[in-house]
Amino acid sequence: MRKNIKIFVNYFLGPLLFIILAYSLYNQVSRQKDLEIRWEQITSVWQKGLFWLVIVLMFVNWGLEALKWKRLLQPLEKINFAKALKSVFAGCSITMLTPNRIGEYGGRVLYVKEENRISAIPLTILGGISQLIVTLVMGSAGLLYLKYFSKEPTLLFSNLPAIAANIFIYVGIVSAILLLVFYFEAGFMVKLIKRAGFLKAIVKYLLSLQQFARKDLLRILFLSFLRYLVFILQYLLLLRLLEVNINPAVCFWLLTIFYLLLALAPTIGFTELPVRAAASVEILQLYSPNVLGIQAASFGIWIINLVIPALIGSILIFTIKIIKDNEVTL
Repeated sequence: MRKNIKIFVNYFLGPLLFIILAYSLYNQVSRQKDLEIRWEQITSVWQKGLFWLVIVLMFVNWGLEALKWKRLLQPLEKINFAKALKSVFAGCSITMLTPNRIGEYGGRVLYVKEENRISAIPLTILGGISQLIVTLVMGSAGLLYLKYFSKEPTLLFSNLPAIAANIFIYVGIVSAILLLVFYFEAGFMVKLIKRAGFLKAIVKYLLSLQQFARKDLLRILFLSFLRYLVFILQYLLLLRLLEVNINPAVCFWLLTIFYLLLALAPTIGFTELPVRAAASVEILQLYSPNVLGIQAASFGIWIINLVIPALIGSILIFTIKIIKDNEVTL
């Protein structure tokens, strides 16, 4: 029975996942409105050096995420960078099928030993929280800068009541503080769960959270911050290539607000690009009339940062042996 299960999982489930993922990615791209126009704009700049820098930064982006995942897994098992990168790409493919990318763990788990897979769930969540903290802090900083310190016209707030803008800022700041407390006190939270009798059954899967020192958590947070800066730089470069002319400093802070909105907006698979496009246009068109360039940049970033990595991940899932001697191998 055990042997039959292994054969089914390794030689049927992997290829089936690849087919589902590949079909889903094809549908997500082909369903987009004005696809031909946006694609034409992106292909018109592919020969330029800055475009290939954006592509290189994609690998820097996911390389940083692989380093973060490698560090997060240390309390459970040691993995090398190559395996961590494959794990991240596999997670990226699964996450394209789930709301707000919550299915990321489903792909990463394939590269974790069977006995550690459940215990790796809270580590994935911890890594996601670190990235969300950076997004909230930077997005709140962007709102504060553009509202109170920018020398450019505060067009972003011109159509908003002052109280609405302030509420948005304060909610972002308070949320970031609460998440920071939870993030740095995760070990203490585990101790509290131990005392709650009805939750004792899950404590054994949370013990790895107690093994992170403050300096380890700071390093993970720093990797999240570096990755966030890569996101911003990619977007700035692509907007420049597509002739969306906005003051770079102002554009930087506008993009922090854009990523804040994306973090808060509910999305799933094919709905993510329309949400991205709408949010980017609403924010950036206040400072540039080049709406087509803004939409094309949003489309390009989506293809480069999400579709290409998801395609790589789906190929990895196609070739992986999910179960072999209680360990994932390729």
